[in-house]
Amino acid sequence: MNNLQRQFIRALESNEKDFGLSLSAEKIFNLTKYYELVQKHNDLLHLVAPSPPEIFAVRHVLESIFAEKFLPKNARFADIGTGAGLPAVPCLIARKDTHGFLIESKLKKASFLREVLTECKLENRAEILNRQFEELELPDVDFVTCRALDKFAEKLPRILKWSKSCGLLFFGGDNLGENLEKLGAKFERKLIPQSEQRFLFVAEN
Repeated sequence: MNNLQRQFIRALESNEKDFGLSLSAEKIFNLTKYYELVQKHNDLLHLVAPSPPEIFAVRHVLESIFAEKFLPKNARFADIGTGAGLPAVPCLIARKDTHGFLIESKLKKASFLREVLTECKLENRAEILNRQFEELELPDVDFVTCRALDKFAEKLPRILKWSKSCGLLFFGGDNLGENLEKLGAKFERKLIPQSEQRFLFVAEN
């Protein structure tokens, strides 16, 4: 284990209580493996903005797991534009009862995600769909998630239509809330721990 991985683990352990979490050693091990894979491929694939391990642990991993509080037991979800696997991969690691469909249109990122699922032993609970979400039939899911999609506001009307009657878990700021209001979506705005401007929007479609 290198120094960056140790810093990542310390950040998880020192911040998890703020997110209402108590991660087991097994989950921390797999989250660290995930962090290692992102760092390994990030220079080539531009998965996330470069950041210290403490920032990755809180802003990417713990914030993603925050969403699992709103997933019922045995939930199935589709993650649109999953990219680096956020929020899907941390949620799948944190909750062994969940099943995810990771929708990623870029081939190289989809290949990266397949490696993640194998290395983190998630391949039996997750599937990679290498298409734009509009090219797919909605999978058999209860929720649709989205965290960092390009042109999110522009695509939002199409996402809502595509999601049909699924519950929605969207990460964003005040602008996302304003757009959801304009489209008539009913939602609750949950402030993400350790943040003043980032929210999880728990919406009914």
